[in-house]
Amino acid sequence: MSHNLENQTLAFAGICQAAHLVQQVARQGSIDNKATLTATLNSILVTDAEQTADVYGGQDQLTLGYQTIVDQLSNKSARKNAELTRYLVGIVALERKLAKRQDLMAMLGERINQVKRQRHHFELLDDQILASLASIYSDIVSPIGPRIQVAGNPTYLQQTPVQHQIRALLLAGIRSAVLWRQLGGKRRHILFARKQLVARAQSALRK
Repeated sequence: MSHNLENQTLAFAGICQAAHLVQQVARQGSIDNKATLTATLNSILVTDAEQTADVYGGQDQLTLGYQTIVDQLSNKSARKNAELTRYLVGIVALERKLAKRQDLMAMLGERINQVKRQRHHFELLDDQILASLASIYSDIVSPIGPRIQVAGNPTYLQQTPVQHQIRALLLAGIRSAVLWRQLGGKRRHILFARKQLVARAQSALRK
């Protein structure tokens, strides 16, 4: 299996992991695994990694993402989730629109650099950082549409910290979608190369 497909699958696992965490926080109000949450959100700020896996702090930080690929794309899977698929499709569609807007991409880069500077004073999961990441998504990404409608428990969805986490995670999904496209990932691969994606994800889970 080619090294490029391995990296494409890794980046796609990043998209899947972000989408899965969006669903989890929308339904439960919190994320069970803080290390997974941290790796996913930190990927937004890693813009000069030498290797693809370094964006996430190593391949082992994407276990949830790889498992989501297997669950969502495997023909035999009984764990397919239409809501999760909708998030994945929405993230990829938004990134495609964003990629055509160099002005917005430049703004995105500048705003991310501002958050990097904030990180000198705050932890990644601090409310201040989450609010800053959420505002990048709200100000730059979401308006280009179509908007991703997140379903979940209304009690949690009305809470500002939960809203910030969801938007920050959607931004992380966009970041992985940018990486996936840069590595040659295309929407048709989700349909026509799903066997290869699943096989690669299963291989990564066995390591």
